[in-house]
Amino acid sequence: MARLAGSLADLVVEALLREVWLTPKPGLVDRRNTGSHRDMDVATFERSAAALRPGFAEFVMLGIECAAVPADAVLALARPAGLACERAMLSASGGVNTHKGSIFAFGLLLTAVGRLWASGDPAADPIDADAVCDEVARIADGIVARELRRPGEPRTAGERLFQAHGLTGARGEAESGFATVRHGALPVLERALSDGHAEDTAFAAAFLHLLARNADTNLAARGGIAGLRFARAEAARVERAGGVAARDFVARMEALDDAFIGRNLSPGGSADLLAVTWALHRLPRLLRSGPALRSY
Repeated sequence: MARLAGSLADLVVEALLREVWLTPKPGLVDRRNTGSHRDMDVATFERSAAALRPGFAEFVMLGIECAAVPADAVLALARPAGLACERAMLSASGGVNTHKGSIFAFGLLLTAVGRLWASGDPAADPIDADAVCDEVARIADGIVARELRRPGEPRTAGERLFQAHGLTGARGEAESGFATVRHGALPVLERALSDGHAEDTAFAAAFLHLLARNADTNLAARGGIAGLRFARAEAARVERAGGVAARDFVARMEALDDAFIGRNLSPGGSADLLAVTWALHRLPRLLRSGPALRSY
């Protein structure tokens, strides 16, 4: 099973690198600039992604080991591995939060894959994106109520945004089984590829889709609801102008990048979901290797 864990960890690192390398991405670190950030750059993300690889493999192994455990008990078992990943991230990045949201998302996703792999026969019943997302939803069931609907004054930014605006952020996305990805960004990516677009162009189409529709709490935390609405409206404007098929798509995204930076906006939640989109796209092909991944 170590080979399976290693292959899945490599896939997630690839997804994180593809996300940071995609350019331009309004407000985010990419090869054009550091977006609305002054404490990180592409190299910071590259170091962080590499440092997280062992931890990602541990999530897979955890899923395999707890395959018979009830889904509602898995989240507590996974938390220590998540905290270990955060420590590795901070050590590699010099104390900068580069991938905390991705650790949460991929910790759940990889644990879910491990559980499905150990409890079934992938050759007879292939594991696809829907199966993985359904398992994530089972593991994360109730997390919004437990962690965001606490009585009293809000103690975190996530609680404040939930109480004030009903935004559920990463927890809500996990509880939904990555619905924004599964029913939105992933079909957009795969349709663009089937239409003959290059991988980077299809990836950009998926990002634009997320930017226009995701209720990104990172945007709301930095710019309030007005900032979130601005970001989504401007992304929708780029879509209406032809999206990635428009001749001036890159110029429009660069102009939007400048506007985001001027407003100190950064759609970090959408960046996390973009990486999840790529991983879910590639996952079935990787798992079709079947018996080869079962050897140690």
